[in-house]
Amino acid sequence: MSSRTYQPLYVLSEDSERTRGRAAQESNVAAGKAVAEAVRTTLGPRGMDKMLVDSTGTVVVTNDGATILDEMDIDHPAAQMIVEVAESQEESVGDGTTTAAVLLGELLSRAEGMLEDDLHPTVIVEGYAEAARLAGEAIDGQLLDVEVGSDPAADLLASVAESSMTGKGTGDAAATDLAALVVEAIDRVTTDDGHVDRDAVHVHPRTGAGSSATELVDGVVIEEEPVHDGMPHEVENASVAVLETKLEVRQGDVDAEYSITSVDGLNAAIEAEDAELRGYADALSEAGVDVLFCRKKIDDRVAGYLADAGILAFESVKSSAADDVARVTGAKRLGTLEDVEASELGHAESIATEPDGGDDDDDLVFVRGGDASRAVTLLVRGSTEHVVDELERAVNDAVDAVVAARDAGIVPGAGATEVAVAAHLRGAAASVEGRKQLAIEAFADAVDALPRTLAENAGADPIDTLVDLRATHDREGRAGVIADGRTARVGDPLENGIVDPAAVKREAVDSATEAARMILRIDDVISAE
Repeated sequence: MSSRTYQPLYVLSEDSERTRGRAAQESNVAAGKAVAEAVRTTLGPRGMDKMLVDSTGTVVVTNDGATILDEMDIDHPAAQMIVEVAESQEESVGDGTTTAAVLLGELLSRAEGMLEDDLHPTVIVEGYAEAARLAGEAIDGQLLDVEVGSDPAADLLASVAESSMTGKGTGDAAATDLAALVVEAIDRVTTDDGHVDRDAVHVHPRTGAGSSATELVDGVVIEEEPVHDGMPHEVENASVAVLETKLEVRQGDVDAEYSITSVDGLNAAIEAEDAELRGYADALSEAGVDVLFCRKKIDDRVAGYLADAGILAFESVKSSAADDVARVTGAKRLGTLEDVEASELGHAESIATEPDGGDDDDDLVFVRGGDASRAVTLLVRGSTEHVVDELERAVNDAVDAVVAARDAGIVPGAGATEVAVAAHLRGAAASVEGRKQLAIEAFADAVDALPRTLAENAGADPIDTLVDLRATHDREGRAGVIADGRTARVGDPLENGIVDPAAVKREAVDSATEAARMILRIDDVISAE
């Protein structure tokens, strides 16, 4: 009987690397935990900041989880999934990115122990899916019974905004003032049927003053200067044109030379050119334009004629600014001067150029009271560029949080909802048959890590605080971590004005669970050059 010798079959190239089985799982879990650990200390009102420096020396100082993860140079594919979780959280509800990242890290950490105990990854994944469903039930059970539009609801929305901003470079007192402006901004862009137009709330950062100088503007603010000193600085009841073409002498498509042999010929050429440029201003004036926003260049002579006609004009306007002006005033973006008609113009109660009042030399243009859209701008002030950048992120998060709270309800903050979720999971786990029960209990432990981290970041003993939280929750039905001076205590978050949008909690649980389940199902990692 003959014997056969088989040569090994190589499918992968020599440059490929492959990690399989437990080694792959351990690598992925470790990477996820490491990234989550990087943002853990930023969680809560007493969270610390991170300084991020890129290869060009640009510095970002923030404790915003989405910004930190976005700025980090992460290569590991499993760790990159945590970045995607933060991005998903930011896009969906605008806040809670650190919560989602920390929860994902804890879910992976708890899974690591179960894997070491030979619990199959599929069992863990199924248990986590069931736990996420139960967590959603618990969050719904924590919803506060308030009617949108009532005074209690307004107070709670202000608390939502304040809770979102506290600890993000605003300071407690500044957060209170900014929260009131955020809620007022949302109220102004809410339609009669209760719909909130989030895109109508603009946040415009400027350096050169303290955060207390932040103001709410009824309209939009852009950074432009008039093209001529002789133009008016303020126009009331303004008709607005947004133009996409240059206001200069037209250039032919064919290269040509003209021979001028006399003074009369030169004067005729100059007069023809001047008539063309004057015609631009005449066309705008005859159409009833009071203010012109031009996306392209305006010739100096045209600027002079526009000033003579009393038209306020701005040149080389950014596309985003032109969009804002057109959206607010109802103006059409016109491709040529031939399109300028009264029906194509927008309208604003007033358009004014005002000194910035900060470190920048540029004027600010305030477009107030547009007819086509309710729009407001939070003109955010900060003493330095780093401060104002962090304030801008904080205010944007607060706006998103208030919108989410209006749409999907409000739950207690300060970790109280997480404590309730963990208690609900442990109670429900007892009725689950099989090994999935272990995964549900592990999920509860992972959720418990959130209030424990809040306590630790606030200077309290995390274990003692967690024990106290559980006891107080069982006794009184609600218990959170209240940051008090240099430490923290257990108390009722509602009595301390600490609330969160329910949507932030739901999205954090869902996105973290989905990412954890995906990572845990991976048992083979193949990388190639």
